[in-house]
Amino acid sequence: MKKNTIVSLADSGYFDLLCELIDSIKQFNESSSVAICILDAGLEENQKKILLSKVDEIKKAEWDIKVSSIKVRGKEWLKSQVSRAFLPNYFPNYEKYLWIDCDAWVNDWSSVELYFKACEKGKLGITQTIGPGYKIMSKASWLFGKIAIIKSQNFKHAVSSKIGLEKARKLAFAPHINIGVFSLEKNSPCWKIWQNNLEITLKSGKIFGSEGLAINMCVYIENIETEFLPLNCNWIASNLLPKFDEKKNTFVEPYLPNYKIGIMHLAAGIWRDDKDMRKDKNIKIDIKTLENETVTKSLRFGQ
Repeated sequence: MKKNTIVSLADSGYFDLLCELIDSIKQFNESSSVAICILDAGLEENQKKILLSKVDEIKKAEWDIKVSSIKVRGKEWLKSQVSRAFLPNYFPNYEKYLWIDCDAWVNDWSSVELYFKACEKGKLGITQTIGPGYKIMSKASWLFGKIAIIKSQNFKHAVSSKIGLEKARKLAFAPHINIGVFSLEKNSPCWKIWQNNLEITLKSGKIFGSEGLAINMCVYIENIETEFLPLNCNWIASNLLPKFDEKKNTFVEPYLPNYKIGIMHLAAGIWRDDKDMRKDKNIKIDIKTLENETVTKSLRFGQ
């Protein structure tokens, strides 16, 4: 019986990315002891048949918190914004859960091990989107040259979700936490706190981003126990491009000591000529090598 599981979710449009994530996990021998579970948010029947030969369980994602039908019409994939806060309900037979968005893939197994280690004793294992090379934490509009109107991701979502100005201010300049990769134990108290916050954020705010706001509230307002992992454990390429180590044939952080990217995350897309790399496998971009040369590569797994 496998004790731990990696979970993701996809609809039919993200099926190829989901398969790449699964293949990236299975490239490591260590993955044989870890289950792979999938939440179905609009997969086609033939796609599910293919997945059944690759993964341990597939469950249909539900609206675990009631949401206005007007907000979700034709957008089954938005279930990812709710269902990931209820993973033990879907897959109850595991001790630890590592969620990885389907537009991410595993480049180094040590990051998987870190996430499973990070969530011990009820803690949340997660990565803040801040690190060497990040030049902007928050955006602001300036009035009369000196009065700032805050436009940080946390603050903007907090205000639109009507969680209260005092709480919104606490989140305004806190380093944003990306919920695309995280780990929790089955019996962690964080699940319930997160679910309660999510119910609040869903009442008034947009569905997209609601679960991220809710987890930021858990960390920065409820002060849940959190193990913050290095940036290479959830490398969001749209924020900062990696470099490529030609000698080791792998992606690395762009600054010394050039740690290997553990999990490559294509959140928000990698765009060229108005085309998104997540949607088009043929899209390639110029990135620097450790020898300061330029190579043209895709950031997708196996490309």
